[in-house]
Parts: sequence; C-alpha cells; structure tokens
Amino acid sequence: MAELAVNVDHIATIRQARGGVYPDPVHAAVLAELGGADGIVVHLREDRRHIQDRDVRLLRETVLSRLILEMAATDEMIRIACEIKPDLVTLVPEKRSEVTTEGGLDVKADAGHVKNAVDRLHDGGLEVSIFIDPDNSQIEAAATAGAEMVEIHTGAFCDAKTKSVRERFFSEIVDAARLARNLDLKVNAGHGLCYNTIKRFSGTGIIDEFSIGHSIVARAALVGMKTAVAEMRELVQRCG
Repeated sequence: MAELAVNVDHIATIRQARGGVYPDPVHAAVLAELGGADGIVVHLREDRRHIQDRDVRLLRETVLSRLILEMAATDEMIRIACEIKPDLVTLVPEKRSEVTTEGGLDVKADAGHVKNAVDRLHDGGLEVSIFIDPDNSQIEAAATAGAEMVEIHTGAFCDAKTKSVRERFFSEIVDAARLARNLDLKVNAGHGLCYNTIKRFSGTGIIDEFSIGHSIVARAALVGMKTAVAEMRELVQRCG
C-alpha cells in the first residue's frame, strides 16, 4: 500500500511572512500524523526562507512516524543531517531564485559530487533518496551513486495543460519507476501533486510513497490539517 509523507514547509512560509512564531510547522506535523501521515518532510534551504534549523531539531524530537529531510548536497547540510539524524535524506537541487524546486537533481552531470555526498551520509548512518526527473539515465545514475531510493519529480505531469501531454508525462513516470524497481531502488514521487492529480495513480502500485505539501497545506487552511491529511491519505492508499 502506498504511503503519504506530508511536507510542512508552507506552514513555515506563512510564519516567515510576518517574522513571527506561528503557525508552527512542528504543531502542523503533530496534526498531520494524527491525520494519518506516514512521514513528515521538511526542506532546510541554504537561505532558510521557510524551515529553520530550530524546526528540524524539534521535529526530530517529536515526529513519531518518519522525518524526511530534503537538502542540497552541500558540506553544511551534510553536517546538519549527520548531527540531527533524520530517518531519510532526500538530495534535491537548489537555486536561490526559484520559488520552489523546479526540477530533479542532475545526478548524471555531477556524478562524483553526488556520490561523495551519498557516501558521507551513509557514513553518518543515514538512508538516502535522490529527487530526479523521470529520465532513465538519471535513474541509473542514482543507482550508481548508491542511493537506496529515488523520488520521481511529478511536476511536468501535474502542470500539463492537455490530457495527451499529461498522459505522455505519466508514461515517463511509470517507465522510470519500473526501471528503478528493477535496479532494487524504492520509488517515491512528488512535486505539484494535488487531490485531483493523485487520482491518476490509483491502482497502479508503482509508487511506494508520495510526498505532498502545498495542496495539503492549502486545503488545511479551509478544513484543518488533520482533515486535509486524512482526505489525501485515503486517495494515496488507493494508489498501491
């Protein structure tokens, strides 16, 4: 059965907009777990635009499911991850100018640097996933780098304007997921998924875990975090 990891970054985005202490992503994570979340995701960015170091440390102490730390493959972030010990590290690309992560990590183009980061995280006792586009060469590069899993970028599928284009991108996700499984990698997926686009994965059984944040936080503003997570979890469970 597919699982749901809830990203609480955008709770922190609301907090940082006013520079205050609320809403607290740690509180949101508790409610997400009460709604059935199988994991909590946070992205600690270099510029600390939303999630702060304090958040990650408190979440490590309070999350009862799994804590997943998204981060760039930098010396600073590797040091923080090895100190805090999340249950999973997901390596992602990061640009200061982007609103949100725009695409997958180009493992193939920077293979040596990525493998070094993976090795250092393994030395720290951490499991590693790599966020990549649904491209077979990137899947193979992630396996060569030594990652235990990949998270397939679903943004192009979610943003497609026509059914035919959406189906083409969906086929790429399916093909990439199948290759990853053949390479003994676990397969996660995320970026842009909402209560409508997740339905396309119903009954497919190709994804182990979906990482979803923005759409859940947006719905939580209307119905509450616990309810928003429970509704998404019901849809996700139909996908495995």
